[in-house]
Amino acid sequence: MDDTVKMDYAPTTVSATVAKILCCQCGVTMEPNPANMCVSCLRTHVDITQDIPKQGTLQFCRNCERYLQPPFEWISCALESKELLGLCLRKLKALNKVKLVDAGFIWTEPHSKRIKVKLTVHGEVMSGMTLQQVFIVEFTVANQMCDDCHRSEAQDFWRALVQVRQKSDNKKTFYYLEQLMLKHKAHQNTLSIKPESNGLDFYYSTESQARKLVDFMSAVLPCRYQQSKKLLSHDIHSNVYNYKFTYSVEIVPIMKDSVVCLSKKVSQQLGGISPLCIVYRVTNSIKLIDPSTAQLAEVNGASYWRDSFQSIFKSKQLTEYTVMDIEPIMEKDRVQFPGQGQISYKHMLADVWVVRSCDLGLTTDSIHCRTHLGHVLKPMDTVLGYAIADSNVNDSNFDKLSKTSLPDVILIKKNYPDRSRHRRRNWKLKRMTTDTDNNLESDNNDMDEFMDDLEEDKDLRQNINIYKNPDADNESVIEDDDDAPKISLEEMMEDLYIYEDDVMEVYE
Repeated sequence: MDDTVKMDYAPTTVSATVAKILCCQCGVTMEPNPANMCVSCLRTHVDITQDIPKQGTLQFCRNCERYLQPPFEWISCALESKELLGLCLRKLKALNKVKLVDAGFIWTEPHSKRIKVKLTVHGEVMSGMTLQQVFIVEFTVANQMCDDCHRSEAQDFWRALVQVRQKSDNKKTFYYLEQLMLKHKAHQNTLSIKPESNGLDFYYSTESQARKLVDFMSAVLPCRYQQSKKLLSHDIHSNVYNYKFTYSVEIVPIMKDSVVCLSKKVSQQLGGISPLCIVYRVTNSIKLIDPSTAQLAEVNGASYWRDSFQSIFKSKQLTEYTVMDIEPIMEKDRVQFPGQGQISYKHMLADVWVVRSCDLGLTTDSIHCRTHLGHVLKPMDTVLGYAIADSNVNDSNFDKLSKTSLPDVILIKKNYPDRSRHRRRNWKLKRMTTDTDNNLESDNNDMDEFMDDLEEDKDLRQNINIYKNPDADNESVIEDDDDAPKISLEEMMEDLYIYEDDVMEVYE
């Protein structure tokens, strides 16, 4: 029997050994590469960022706080924003020769006029080797006035003018337009605003900016405009014309709380409304209400200029009356006819007997009238209205009306005691800086009436920014008169910081 010896062999693992070489410059052991140099020596001898400038300049306009993006565009950029980073990268030439891996800001003092950007790039060197390098570029912020600010600082420099006019002695419509412009920032490109006898003049550097304002006013107020231009210069070689453009905008001469007399044609088109109507609001259209039936009607700008009508009674002709007795008219007792327009259910019809406040106690004869203010009036309240019977009206439409059907008095709105209406308000409005030295007392009265309208009309003040007045003395605000209209704190906004170079001021 053969003796057989069995032996087990363990498998052997052969590890591959990578050959190392010495750096041709410093002699350090390293893995081989096409350059035969270590990373330190390679960075010493090769600079992939040598064509990229390490310093630069950014032009900054201090007036509008914008940076120049070559060749002619000025853009708004916040510090350490992606827009500013993109502007800095576009200023670096030869950056497209390397691959940008990362970029970011290094914090610097905001007032140092220095902006530092840290860049990480990859570049191909010596037979396909890729080298990564980190470097810093420092930008110096240089002050330079932009073209728009330069034009605004120049005297009498403008290329487009918008003349806004209204043939009325009350400026409440302009105050409403001013608040809309402030809310929607429609005035931000205006070079200057100058008050004139019947309106305002807005100066612009380009025609497109002026046309934008005209379109804005046409959308928020019923108005019409005409355009004209004046040739300043003409280059016969390049066929370039240089014009000055003028837009003449006319706002409807109809004010809130005035009485208008409609023609028979317009009255029929508005659902058979009475010719004598009260203007209870002027926004993007003229909103009318019939005080005898509470019927509503709305006239847009195009319809008004096609068949225009005038105000026969204005707010300065208001007379104060005292309510002696009032008898509400229920909805079931209202007389309606086929084809009648929309009826306002926010108002209540009532028969009212009033006496002039100046004749109170001197006479026992009261004047009867029908009004739409039955929901706010009660006996011994004071109310403002127009004395129709005692007035001399020069209007062709009014002369055609039957004198027997005219009311003696048309009541407009409830009057509140002076002690509560002229209290110190706890809210304020922002104003555009305009010169109002002329007729200062009249302007203040119109502004007080406008602010009274905001307190009384909630729908009107929804389009306006109203701010809290931190300087108001809350103890001076009379709280015992719950009847007086007030603006709640929920409708007020927190005031912003107002700088010395801001174009707005606060009217309290």
